[in-house]
Amino acid sequence: MRYYPLYADLSRKRCLVVGAGEVGRRKIGTLAACGASEVLVLETRAPDADLLDTLALPSVIFEQRSFKDSDLDGRFLVIASTSNEELNWRISRACEERGILCNIVDQPEKCSFIVPALFTQGDLTVAISTGGGSPALARKIRKELGEFLGSEYGAVLVLMSRLRPMVLELGLGSPRNAAIFRGLVDSGLLDALERKDQAMASDLLAGHIPGELHARIPEILDGLC
Repeated sequence: MRYYPLYADLSRKRCLVVGAGEVGRRKIGTLAACGASEVLVLETRAPDADLLDTLALPSVIFEQRSFKDSDLDGRFLVIASTSNEELNWRISRACEERGILCNIVDQPEKCSFIVPALFTQGDLTVAISTGGGSPALARKIRKELGEFLGSEYGAVLVLMSRLRPMVLELGLGSPRNAAIFRGLVDSGLLDALERKDQAMASDLLAGHIPGELHARIPEILDGLC
């Protein structure tokens, strides 16, 4: 099985998590952090202290009860993390019938999507998938990425996010815009941000961005060096 990689926009989307053990808690937190408008959590056991912290997230709704098929109404994405095989299959089949994205934790044969190992650095997200073949290897690769990709990668992404609308407002056209951003990525900007060298970063920006934006370089670099 080769999976189609996809980053989903969860804003204005309603999600469901069935089962709120240790793994379920992580899924709840990730869905909420990614902007889901609602995360309904179903768990038959009373929440412990760790779960209560997760349930305090603004978009999370907790109900201590069993799953029923009507819980799928209006859901964009469903994650089940239960030890009940019959229930997992029931949720999987019901989601398939309704065309709802469904993940049954650690059981790819029941899933319409699998969750990759994620490395995040600010707004930078790198997803690692082994097609469900070896989550342990995916975690190892994620750890190695963390050792390679320092905080400067998150910083340069913040810089680019600030700079991009400024450049686009100049109306220079796609080829010129692409050349500016490629030049910056291939410059020593990452090294400058890693070393917190504001003078070097300023010089590199001045050498690559249009003159009309030079006065805004302090704004672009604010808090990054």
